[in-house]
Amino acid sequence: MTFDSPLSAWQHAIEHNGFIQDEAQEHAVWALQKCHEALHAGERSVAGVYLWGPVGRGKTWLMDQFYQSLRVPSRRQHFHHFMGWVHQRSFQLSGIADPLRALARELAAEVRVLCFDELFVNDIGDAIILGRLFQVMFEEGMVVVCTSNLPPDDLYADGFNRDRFTPAIAAIKAHMQVVPVNGAEDHRLHPGAIEQRFFVAMPGSVSALEEVFQTLTQGCAASQQPVSVGHRVLNVIKASESVLWCRYADLCEQPFAAMDFITLCDTYRAILLSDVPNLSAQKREGRIARGTEDGAERVVAGDRELPQLSVHDDGVRRFIALVDECYDRKVPLYVEAQVPMAALYTEGYLEFAFRRTLSRLQEMQLQRFAEK
Repeated sequence: MTFDSPLSAWQHAIEHNGFIQDEAQEHAVWALQKCHEALHAGERSVAGVYLWGPVGRGKTWLMDQFYQSLRVPSRRQHFHHFMGWVHQRSFQLSGIADPLRALARELAAEVRVLCFDELFVNDIGDAIILGRLFQVMFEEGMVVVCTSNLPPDDLYADGFNRDRFTPAIAAIKAHMQVVPVNGAEDHRLHPGAIEQRFFVAMPGSVSALEEVFQTLTQGCAASQQPVSVGHRVLNVIKASESVLWCRYADLCEQPFAAMDFITLCDTYRAILLSDVPNLSAQKREGRIARGTEDGAERVVAGDRELPQLSVHDDGVRRFIALVDECYDRKVPLYVEAQVPMAALYTEGYLEFAFRRTLSRLQEMQLQRFAEK
């Protein structure tokens, strides 16, 4: 059901869908409503909205209701999708005097409003680009509405050369209403009917995902042959035309990227991931990851220190990106792990980022999750 405003969607959810009334959410709804009304009244200068707060407070749902009710040109993206496009387009525009200005003008000609989910910055390359890009996007008249787990002042807080990012923070605070969505209720803990999509492996027993795969494919032809994903090949346990089943080591511990997870969600209507280990581990001494964009930027800048990642954290980053993509696209992700969900990642550099992943895995256990 589509509503004509974020306020009407929220009121309907409280009256008919069992949503719990939340004062912090109400403040956010009215900020979005004010932005929505200004846009449709044709006002030239419209403040965007920056929703931040802990996981499970309804930020993404609120932003999506705002986006779905818009009648002006708009685009809704997960933030890492947007940054992937920005890097690609910036490279294509290299050689002109101000590529980021050209990119912002190009974007402003297509859309009036950009909606970002999960704004988070931990890469120096992104930080440098955003320091300029946010300024020129606002100067071109774009309206930005976004969600984040952090307030603007805490973005890229301990990042190298953070002064290159501070213009972005200033632009956000000048052109967006910053609204904390930090009520006491975790709305994902009031879910409705449960559909189990997370399993703990039982040693010596047949994988629980075997029955899941058979149910999802309903006798359709399946193969154990590797499948192509972008420029790489992914080993699988089984794959049908619409359902993929593979091991954590083959997907998350291989050099797949966020764009590959986008491809998987384009191709399959359900993804099964087995043999997920305990991902917690003590931090180890950080080293420059030479050959990566972030590492190269830091070497050029004269830096010789990186975060103290644990032995599992490269794979954990990919797992986080996979969960984000499946969540954003409503592609059910079935997981079989060696430990319970709450014990997956309890120690390590990515502990803060993994809180969102854990919350999203919890929400994926709901029958309503995969409803398009």
